[in-house]
This record gives sequence, C-alpha cells and structure tokens, in this order.
Amino acid sequence: MVAMSELSVINARRPAAFAAVSDEEWSDWRWQHAHRLRTAEALSAVIRLRDDERQACERATERFPLAVTPYYASLMRPDDPGCPIRLQAIPRLAELERHPSDLADPLAEDEHRVAGALTHRYPDRAMLYTTHSCAVYCRHCNRRRKVGDPTSAPSKDDLRAAVAYLRQHPEVRDVLVSGGDPLSLSDERLDELLGSLRAIPHLEIIRVATRAVVTLPQRVTRDLVGVLRRHQPIYVATHFNHLAECSSEAAAALYALADGGAVIVNQMVLLKGINDDPAMVGRMNQWLLKNRCRPYYIFQCDPAVGISHFRTPIAAGLEIIEALRGFTSGLAVPHYVVDLPGGGGKVSLQPEYLLRREGKRLTFRNYLGKTFVYDEV
Repeated sequence: MVAMSELSVINARRPAAFAAVSDEEWSDWRWQHAHRLRTAEALSAVIRLRDDERQACERATERFPLAVTPYYASLMRPDDPGCPIRLQAIPRLAELERHPSDLADPLAEDEHRVAGALTHRYPDRAMLYTTHSCAVYCRHCNRRRKVGDPTSAPSKDDLRAAVAYLRQHPEVRDVLVSGGDPLSLSDERLDELLGSLRAIPHLEIIRVATRAVVTLPQRVTRDLVGVLRRHQPIYVATHFNHLAECSSEAAAALYALADGGAVIVNQMVLLKGINDDPAMVGRMNQWLLKNRCRPYYIFQCDPAVGISHFRTPIAAGLEIIEALRGFTSGLAVPHYVVDLPGGGGKVSLQPEYLLRREGKRLTFRNYLGKTFVYDEV
C-alpha cells in the first residue's frame, strides 16, 4: 500500500543570487525568460555543480542547448546532486552516449509530416509544431533533434500551410498545438494562431501542450488566460514530473487556467531515478487533482538519442499503476502508455488482473490480491 500522505509539497525559494531582483521583475515571465541560466558559471551562482556536470555543460550542450529559468532553478536543492529538478534540467555526460536502439526521431513525426509544421499520424488528430523555443530545455526531451535549434523554427508560411491542410481535411477534429512550447510565443501570435484554428468548422478540439506551468508559471498572466478563453474549448496539457515542481506558483497558474475555462490534464514522463517512485507519483497526482488538473498519461520514456539513461524498465510503470489502483481515486490513476517507435502510436499498459478463464467463468484478483469470480452471460 502506498503511504501517499507522508510526502509534502516543496515551494520555490528565491536564491541569494537573485536577492536584488524586484518582486515585479521576478513575477514577469519576460524577465524570467530573458535571464535564463545558460552556462555552468551562471548555474554555479545557484547550486554547487560537480566536475562532471561542468564538463557536461560544455560538451553535451553542443548537441542540445542549456537553459533554465531563475524560477525553476529556485526549486533545486543546491547541494543535492540527486535533486529531481536538477536531474531534469542540468546536462549529464550520459547524454553523449548512444544506445543501439536510440532514434533521432523516435515517433517518426517527420515521416508523417504532411504540410509545413503539421504531423498527421492518427486518423482524426494532428500535431502542429509551432516553435523551437522552451523556457527550460528538459534533458529528457524527445524532440531534441529540433527543439532549441533556431533553424527548426517554423516560418509563417509553414504555419499557414498547416492551417490550410487542416481546412482541407474534415476528418481531423482534434489538433495538438505543441513545440517547443507554444507559450513561448507572444500573446498576439498565440491569439492569431488559435484564431485561425478555431475558424475551421470541423476542428472541435484544440489542445495546447506546455511545460511553462511547471518551469515558468509567471507566463500564465491575465492576458494569456483571456487569449485562451476567446478560443474555447481549449485543453491544456501540462508536464509535471515530480512533486518538487508542485509549488504555490504552479498551483496559482493551474487555478488561473481553470478559472479561464481551460480543461487541464497532466502528462508525466517516467524517468529513472527521478519519478519511478509510486508513493511520490501518487502524492503528486493527488496534488494535481486538488489544483484542478487531471493526471492523464504516464509516458514511457522514448528511445531518443541522448536520453537512454532516463529510461526505466516497463515493469516500473506497471508497478506505479498497481500501487495507485484502489489505494486512491481513479481520477488520480493515469494511463501508462508506450508511444511505439516508428510512429506506431500509443498503447496503454495495465497490470494483469485477469488470472484465468474457464469457459464463461473468469477469475480476477483485485487491488488487495483477493480473488473474485465473474460469470459471463
């Protein structure tokens, strides 16, 4: 049984390096974005870097850039090399290694690109790549082949071509606005983009995938909420990976989005040594529900180049689902999915509860391990 109530939420505390920064500046998402920590020297003002981390900041960033908002850095435990925030945001030398199964484009998004920045892989859904930029470049990013690379930024013509394709394909009823992070765009550009999508009659669902709620909650301003409200219904997919990210600032951002009419879900990526702990996941999911965000997916970490050290066995994900099911609300139990390499799509995995079938008599076990018989008619 998971003792979820024993874990507590960690709140952001401004590091001494930013003591002279005014509250107005600290709360301004543009200030946070402009003052991202991008070198080992800048990070050293906030945390105590190990020698191997310094080396990784020099070598690994040749392949994938480094950027951490002052806010997200404030969540780090300065002297703890195992801090879950630190492990997600600071390069490691393991990023230089390549496993034989690693793929540059593990989900074959480029192979299924149909127009400009649009990927159409599922029958009624498409993904729109809107920007190469993020507030924080997460080290487990599965799009590191293009995220952070200025040359990968879609042009206005790319976005217009994507919208034109969607107009011409009435089978597409759901579009995921992704990146990079769409909330790296200005309110004006985001408003224009969402307006062009909402003007398509058959497009019923618009989803915005963002990690800004976690790494830059200051981005959720009254003006941004107003933009999203104008184009309802809007679904916002956040990306909380650890309870240490569940700060009062993040909670305020979730509440603002929900009050503005957004439906919010969370997509966690399972990361070795970071969040492969059932008790922590359970407590985080309860916190998310309390703050009006529904845990939706636990993703198995994709086999992208440079992130194999984050990958867990499939058994770790099943263990988390098993530990949650029955011990907390079903609302706090997400789908555990593997997004199949090569563009095969998502498959959902569950622990095995059906023990045997004898004709029309089925024997199940429940979450406590007790057996029950169900007769089919």
